[in-house]
Amino acid sequence: MLAAWGRFVFRHRVAVLLGCIAVLAISAFGLLHGGPLTTGTLSDLESTKAGHVAQAALGDRAGPNITALFRHDTLTVDDPAFYEDMGKALAPLEHDKDVASVLSPVEAPSRIGEQLVSADRHEALAVVTMRGDITAAKEAFPKVRDEIKPGAFHIQYTGEAKYRADLDDTLKSDLFVAELVSLPLALLVLIVVFRSVVAATLPVVVGALSVLSAIACILQVARVTDMPQYTLNVASLIGLGLAIDYSLFYTSRFREELAGGASVERAVEIAMATAGHAVIGSGLAAGVGISGLLFFTHSYVSSMGFAGGVVVVFSMASALTLLPALLAILGKRVDAGSFGQKSVPDGRVWRRIVPKVMAHPIMVLVPTLAVVLALGVPFLHIQTAGAFVGVLPMKTESRATYEKILTDFPAQANNRIMVVVTFPTDELGPERIHAMRELRDRMAKLPGVVRVESVFDFDPTLEPQQADKILALPKELRAIDVSTALQQLSGGGTHLMLVQTPGRPRAPEARAAVKAIRADRHVADGTLMVGGQSATDVDTNAFFAEHTPTAVAFVASLTYVILFFLFRSVVLPLKAVITNLLSITASFGALVWIFQEGHFASFLKFEPGPVEPTLPVLLFCVVFGLSMDYEVLLLSRMQEEHEAHGDNARAVTEGLARSGRLITSAAAIMVAVFAAFSMASVVMMKAMGVAMALAVTIDATIVRTLLVPAAMRLFGEVNWWAPAIFRGNRR
Repeated sequence: MLAAWGRFVFRHRVAVLLGCIAVLAISAFGLLHGGPLTTGTLSDLESTKAGHVAQAALGDRAGPNITALFRHDTLTVDDPAFYEDMGKALAPLEHDKDVASVLSPVEAPSRIGEQLVSADRHEALAVVTMRGDITAAKEAFPKVRDEIKPGAFHIQYTGEAKYRADLDDTLKSDLFVAELVSLPLALLVLIVVFRSVVAATLPVVVGALSVLSAIACILQVARVTDMPQYTLNVASLIGLGLAIDYSLFYTSRFREELAGGASVERAVEIAMATAGHAVIGSGLAAGVGISGLLFFTHSYVSSMGFAGGVVVVFSMASALTLLPALLAILGKRVDAGSFGQKSVPDGRVWRRIVPKVMAHPIMVLVPTLAVVLALGVPFLHIQTAGAFVGVLPMKTESRATYEKILTDFPAQANNRIMVVVTFPTDELGPERIHAMRELRDRMAKLPGVVRVESVFDFDPTLEPQQADKILALPKELRAIDVSTALQQLSGGGTHLMLVQTPGRPRAPEARAAVKAIRADRHVADGTLMVGGQSATDVDTNAFFAEHTPTAVAFVASLTYVILFFLFRSVVLPLKAVITNLLSITASFGALVWIFQEGHFASFLKFEPGPVEPTLPVLLFCVVFGLSMDYEVLLLSRMQEEHEAHGDNARAVTEGLARSGRLITSAAAIMVAVFAAFSMASVVMMKAMGVAMALAVTIDATIVRTLLVPAAMRLFGEVNWWAPAIFRGNRR
């Protein structure tokens, strides 16, 4: 069937090319009219639900915020002119329909206002709470910034809305830089491999079409679902690597057939039947790997699984349509611009290496396996934490301002865990007030808790019994300060308590406090939920721990099934799955060793810390699929040889001899593409690029050239065994 498709493309090459150009035009339109990208959410977490309940109850008072840091070089907050000028700067926000409230020392009660003043008293904070969700707040930020008139102040901004805006801008910049670097690097490697400018350019053209088409499709899907901003970065990374690899496979086989005397039509046909077969098998395996992300339901991760599948489909489609059409048009001119000796591999190096490996399979297999497993040991000590402003480089305003606040404002240095208590009605009777006070006191005694902010703080001088009686008064009889306290932390039957812990949200003490609070949820007839960044970290880790085993089992088992039907063998798919897992294990260990433990931190320019919990999942699903590129190509060539003469040792030797250089070349291209993403400013994207580059390097060198031939030598003819019902012609 593939041979017939090759003949069809050759005979209708101009029509196929025009069809691809039409797809490119449609993609360009889709790029310009796509849906909005989000920051990504895990909607089924308790912490996420707690935030929604708080915002539903408090309305815009619990909305996303922008924090403005005002600094005056000469005046302090004790000078009346400081607050007077600060009030004038913030005044325009009173008429902004996107602003729900502004909290600053200018109008806040002194007890609250002092928490917004720096230790040297030259700085003050204004917390601007926005209406709507985080996307609306992020879009409104530039307008809010323009409305605040600095005057003699130096103003810096941070807060959730500003952080999200900076993250989006940084990711876009990272994507531009990575693609600007990766395409020329890939082209350079291809020129070295093909020693022909024209032949080297074709895979880059195919890769560009694949990525543009996939991103256009992703942006259209973003109209109806939650699609995070860095999906484009991941899609570009995967798409370029896959499309260029597939094109390399096909173009190399086409040139090999031409060099052997085949006509252009026959070369297209044979390349489609052989390399095209490997492309489809590899694409299916890559698609299966990435589809593992679909098991992480109620999260942006599943959306990224869909996006990854789209990238694989476009990469395969481009390699099986645009590329053969271009080769059919070019014919022998594919070698135009050649220099040096034409690059058609003869495999002499591999024919010297492989027999030595196969002559001593155990001596090669055991130490090589030990090295790979040793590389994975650091993964046993992995620590994970969700992304927050700390993932951005210090040069971004939101990160620099955040760090300055932690340093200059003692009252703001603590982490805050949000406890949401909801009663069936909005009445605050004595029983509920007593239960809330007991809850506050229990939480205040937990290890690592500094203090608990609650509605009971309206007058610290009162005895508990007096405060409880005042809070139980009807609304119309409450004093202004009591009403203000309730307004800030209560709405309807919902009440907030903010549990302060020292340090940052990622600190172990903060996570321990979250778990301890959840272990004792009793609060009269109310329900209790815990939110905030620390709770999100706890929930996210639990979410991935719950869903990962199913995803891994699905990917491994379905990959086995696909490879079984592709190669008609029981053993080869099992070996492929195991060797893939070994490659991933080594790359995971390197990920922890570098990005968590901080090795090469100064060289790669990042701050070490816990790994973002999405990253291992993404790496597993993506790398598992990508590693099959080399396995499918290698086994396809070995199977061709085995079917020709039935000798396992000769099949392994010839298979590696004919595909070994191609595998190392493909790996070099992928490493070039992935390594370009190591230049990213966002730590997660940098880690993704480095870990994938390492995984491909380990896979294409240690695993495919040492472990695979040694294992195949040990299994001998058993490699090719399958039940009689499944044997037969492969194509």
